[in-house]
Amino acid sequence: MQRAELDGISLEYEVRGRGEPVLLVHGALVADWFAPLMAEPSLTERYSLINHHRIGYGGSTHVDHPVSIADQAAYCRALLEHLGVECAHVVGHSSGANIALQLALDSPQRVRSLALLEIVLSEVPSAQEYAERNMAPVIHHYGAGEKAEATDAFLRGVGGEGYRAALDRALLSGYLEQAVADADPFFRTELPAVRQWRLAREDAERITQPMMAVLGGECDTVSTVFRERHELRLRMLPHAESFELAGVTHLTYVKDAQGMASRLAEFFRRHPIPNPD
Repeated sequence: MQRAELDGISLEYEVRGRGEPVLLVHGALVADWFAPLMAEPSLTERYSLINHHRIGYGGSTHVDHPVSIADQAAYCRALLEHLGVECAHVVGHSSGANIALQLALDSPQRVRSLALLEIVLSEVPSAQEYAERNMAPVIHHYGAGEKAEATDAFLRGVGGEGYRAALDRALLSGYLEQAVADADPFFRTELPAVRQWRLAREDAERITQPMMAVLGGECDTVSTVFRERHELRLRMLPHAESFELAGVTHLTYVKDAQGMASRLAEFFRRHPIPNPD
């Protein structure tokens, strides 16, 4: 991967394909979530995919101080500026979708369209139950210094019991070891930031870009919280089109990269980036 030096921090990134730029904003704990999409011809033959390791992940800068969702969005903007990209389609997965929305709020001219893959929203009925059942064991393991066990519990809590087989098939070797190495930035910095982030209704009304809200069709096998988040997102962002990717959990494109890539390419085609001339 290449490196971009941005405002005192360094981000690893790679660009693959050609055509209109697409910024990929990965979710929590696994730096290379987007590896499956980077290999999909339906995207790389038409679009220039910008994949990066967010601050605290992989070889990008790790910091001890708090990093907010707004800070993460600012680093995304700085990366686009570094690459000379005036406007891009933006795809965010899980907490990366929160960052993508914040980027659209803070730098609307940089965002042509938004694809939000199972955003994290806390204000839903099942949130407390999900936290107690799925996240409490994660926090317990991490607090006991058991980073590998905390990583496993977190990934099982979002991807289901069969998460490991899906990730082993789809991701680069060493992804799990890297996730364990990135546990401290996630638990100490990102998790608190996601919990503190809120999308106010008046802010939601300012987001006018074309938007696709994606839900994994098998998410209910893990928890109802994912569907409740999806439904809340559609209520707050009523112009967003809804798409349910069949046969997958929160892992979405990790389990069905071809299906997700095809739908993303079709969405981007319907909302091309205007020619500046």
